[in-house]
Parts: sequence; C-alpha cells; structure tokens
Amino acid sequence: MPYRLPKTVTKDYFNAKPFQAMKLNNLKDLMIHELKDIYNAEQQITKALPKMMEATSSDKLKKAFQDHLNVTEKQIERLDKVFETIGEKSSGEKCKAMEGIIKEAESMMSERADASVMDAALIACAQRVEHYEIAAYGTACTYAKQLGMDDVLKQLKMTLDEEKKTDELLTQIAEQSINIKAQK
Repeated sequence: MPYRLPKTVTKDYFNAKPFQAMKLNNLKDLMIHELKDIYNAEQQITKALPKMMEATSSDKLKKAFQDHLNVTEKQIERLDKVFETIGEKSSGEKCKAMEGIIKEAESMMSERADASVMDAALIACAQRVEHYEIAAYGTACTYAKQLGMDDVLKQLKMTLDEEKKTDELLTQIAEQSINIKAQK
C-alpha cells in the first residue's frame, strides 16, 4: 500500500514558501546542499560562542571559545571561497541540527549550576557542536574527493582539521582542569 500524507498535511504544505527545497539530482547537488547547511551552521556558531564565553568562569575555556570564534570566522571566509569556486551562492539552507544543538546549549546555560559544573556543561555543549561539524565537513570532503574537486577538498580538509583540533583542545581542558573542579 502506498504511503499517504496525514489529513493535516497536504501536498501544498511541502511546496509552500519561503521554504523551497533544492532538487538533488546528483552528488554535486548533494554536496552543495551540505555546504549550504554547514555555512549556516557556522553563522549560528558565531552568534552562540560569545554567549558561551560570557557564561564560563574559566579563563582557559573563555580563551578557547574566543580562539574558536576567530577560527570560525576564517572558516566562513574559506566557505565563501568554496562557493565562489563552484559558482554557487552560500545562502539557502537553515541548519536545523545546529539550531537544536545551540538551543540545548542555551537551555543548559539557564540552569542553576556551580561555576565549575557549568564550565563542564559548556564543554559538553561545545563538543556536540564540534562533533556535528566534524561529521559535516568529513562528509563534504568525501563528496569533493569523489567529484575530483581538489581545490574544494583542500579548503574543506583544512577546516575539518581545525574542528578536530578544537575538539581535542576541549577534551584536554576538561580532563586537566574543568572536570576535576566539577567533581568536588
């Protein structure tokens, strides 16, 4: 039996503006879709990091967040170059996954917590962001490699490596100080 839409959802629902789905005909279309998603995710991160910096009591963690904000801004510039290289606009997709991760972080920041426990929670939130980015950039790298887009692959790989380094730094900060303070 074919799948039927529930009565509350009509076919017009999916064609309504402002959302207009991009048609995905091939791997390049899928890569462009993913890159637009990543681009929006990075934009959201630039707005979230200052809030996380404000919420932390750790100077080391605040510096890590500030450094990552600076790196994220360069990553956005790099993505702009990627879009220019492939002849596409960077806008069009909203990263709902990053929106959810950031909402979860904002919810965590509204909790009543000891400062060191909040710092540990902020690291957990930041690592969720990093893990999403690592997955997204890893996938985009795979597509670029498959499509023979060596210039694009080089740019994306640079960002993927930065995301992995940030994740490692957050783990190091957690293990060497934040988590130790939070367990007391």
